[in-house]
Amino acid sequence: MKREDKAVIIDNLAARLKEASHFYLTDVSDLNAEQTSLLRRKCFEKDIELVVVKNTLLRKALEKTGTDFSEMFGQLKGSTSIMFAEIGNVPGKLIKEFRAKSDKPILKAAYVEESIYIGDNQLDALVNIKSKNELIADIIALLQSPAKNVVSALQSSGQNLTGILKTLSEK
Repeated sequence: MKREDKAVIIDNLAARLKEASHFYLTDVSDLNAEQTSLLRRKCFEKDIELVVVKNTLLRKALEKTGTDFSEMFGQLKGSTSIMFAEIGNVPGKLIKEFRAKSDKPILKAAYVEESIYIGDNQLDALVNIKSKNELIADIIALLQSPAKNVVSALQSSGQNLTGILKTLSEK
């Protein structure tokens, strides 16, 4: 591969890494063709972009982004694939689901919600991270809960009063 080609790949990858708010570095080597095809299909269904890249090009692209990804550099060994996603916990859930049937993919590192996670042991933590929309929904539910309780208490006490008045009027 020529230097010009490598430079274009590095620039494109660096731009993609800058705009991505979440990405996972995984090892999908040793998957056979059928498993790889299934993984790519599941990634497509969940709006995850799966890209296989050379470690040296990825390292240069990470350096070029301007963000400090130096913690991830130690993980750039062997085969590396990048999973780009809009929602931070979706790739983690996909990896966990896929690993119920296979040993791979293995999580090398992840950049989620402006935090870096290193190692496969972080997979459970990544799966449990709530997305921005999920957090907003939880806050709205918490805010609505007291109002719903007041409204239901007022409605039930109003029905009780109506029942008491009706009983008294019948006597």
